[in-house]
Formats: sequence, C-alpha cells, structure tokens
Amino acid sequence: MRKILKKNRVKVFKVLKENDLNSLPRIFLSSILLILFFYSLPIVINFTNSKIESSAGIQNNSKAILAYTLNKRSSNSLSNQKLNEEDLLIDIYSLNDQETDTVRLDASTIKQLFDDTNYKLDDVRKKKLVKPIALTLLPAEIKMIENVKKRKEFFIQIILPLILEENKNINLDRKRLFSIINKSNNSSNEKSWLEKKYRQYGIPSRDLSILKKRMDVVPVSLAIAQAAKETGWGTSRFAQQGNALFGQWTWSGEGLKPKDAEKSQGHKVMRFNVLQASVRAYQRNINTHSSYEDFRSARAELRDLGKPLDSMILSTYLDKYAETGDEYVKVLQKIIKQNNLKDFDDAKLLPSSIALESLI
Repeated sequence: MRKILKKNRVKVFKVLKENDLNSLPRIFLSSILLILFFYSLPIVINFTNSKIESSAGIQNNSKAILAYTLNKRSSNSLSNQKLNEEDLLIDIYSLNDQETDTVRLDASTIKQLFDDTNYKLDDVRKKKLVKPIALTLLPAEIKMIENVKKRKEFFIQIILPLILEENKNINLDRKRLFSIINKSNNSSNEKSWLEKKYRQYGIPSRDLSILKKRMDVVPVSLAIAQAAKETGWGTSRFAQQGNALFGQWTWSGEGLKPKDAEKSQGHKVMRFNVLQASVRAYQRNINTHSSYEDFRSARAELRDLGKPLDSMILSTYLDKYAETGDEYVKVLQKIIKQNNLKDFDDAKLLPSSIALESLI
C-alpha cells in the first residue's frame, strides 16, 4: 500500500514538473503581452483624449468669429490669412479702438435718461420707433434688479438701438450694392467700394451672388434672443467685464477666460471696448462664418420669395452656435415667444439729434 502511494506521488510530481516546464513559454509570452499592454495604455489614452479635444474644438469653432487677431494686431508680421482677417474686421477695429475710459452709467442714471427721452418699450411695440440712445457699457446694477420682467425690459432697451444701428448700416450697404448691380457701368468709387466689401465679407472670389447673400441683416428678435441667452439678460461676467453680448470666442486676442475651462482649452470669450463693437462682430460672424451658410441660404430664399425674415424659421439654422445644438435653438425660440420679441422686428431707429446727444 505504501509503495503504491509512493509510486503515485512520484507520478504526480513528474506530471507537475512536466506541466511547469511546458507552461514556461506561455507564462513568458503572457508576461510580455501584459507589459506591452500597460506600456501602451497611456499612449492610447493620450491619443484618444487629443482626438476628442480636437473634435470639440472644431465643434465649438462656429462661435469663434474670424477675429483671432482682434485687440492684438501686428502690422509687421502678418500672414496672408491674418491680413484677410483684418480686412474682415477693419470696421470693428475702428469701433473697438474708441477710448477705453468710457464712463459706465449706473442703472438709475440710464433709467432717468430713458424717462427723460420718453423711451418706452410699450411705445416701441405700437409705433415701431426707437430712440437712438447708444450706450457703450452695461450698468453693473442690472443684476440687482429683482423684478425679472423689469430687468429683461431694461436689457432690451439698452441693446435694441445698437442692433437697429447695425441693421440700418447693413441695409444702406445693401441698397447701394443693388444700385451698383443694376448699372451697366460703374464709377471708380463704386468699384473701390465693392472691393472693400468683398474683403469685409471674406469673398476673395469677388462673387456678387455671395456678397448679396452675406450682406444682409439678422432679425432683431433673433439678435435680442441670442444676446439674452448668452449674457443671462446682461448679468454675465463676460457682458459686464468685456461687453461680450454674444459669447464669441478668440484664441489669440484679448479676452476673458471661462472660470470652468480646462487648462487644455485655449479659447477665451472676446472682450470689446464698447457694446456696439460686440454687435457688429456678431453680425459679421453670422454673415461670414461657414457654420452659418445654411442660415444665409434660408434668409436669401425668404428674400427671393418676398417674405419677411422670420426669426422662428431662421433660428433653426443656428444649431451650430452652441454645443447644445437643437436644444439651443429651442431655447432661442422660447425666449422669442415668451417675450414677444418679434414686435421689434419692424422697428426703426429715429435719427439722432443734438438735443438727444447732449443728454447722453
């Protein structure tokens, strides 16, 4: 019996030895594979993250107006691309180069100014006429207005003349454009003006059909809704500190860094010296950026059909303005409806007067 057990133990031992010897190559190979896996894992993760960040940058790029050089111009070392960007933004520079020591009026002073000039939104909704009061800065106290309705109306009163001013300028340019197109011969001044507009609207091909499509207004109600959404009705840090009404981004110009932005994200929210520059930059962004080509096509189609520029229709083509996409469009449409902003689409800016300017 003992011999049998002893013999069995020897057999088991031999089997184990043989199995160990046979498994050594497999163990060695498995070890190599594990080492390679853990060595390459950080590389794969970094590569994946870089791809994700890259795609996110492309997705967000629609809010980054072509003004990467705004507030940071260099006349000596500009590439052709930057020169083109300067052409696009030359008139925005002229606004942004205004004196930076503009006095910030407080909310009570602005309210008194509106009362003295009899500037009321109820009247605007009925008569469609707006007093040309162009404020340069938002009042810091706007966030302290507890009544939500009053705070919204106050914000609209401030930005409405600014939006109408830009639309008026675009409409004047558009009228001149069609006058030039309808002529058989153009003067040297008209040709020079066309060249300037080709550069301003980023059309190196000098294609008149593209210029006609780009040189057009954004509905007032849509512009107000976007400004309200992007600034929290004028209360955001970007609006208060940088006159940024539309949350446009820059990678190389001066701007405000989002507080929750990761270090890897190099964008800032563009800073402007005056509110009017922010409105003009917004219009130029919508009218030139490739992300809004469908918006411009839909707008041109409404023009061809002789229909008004409907903000509810055109807003559906601004899904690329924010990361939230279609949800962003729904928010804009809700703001337009709830605040009856389409009442301002047909409003006109009254001509300025010396008496009014003396009050400002």
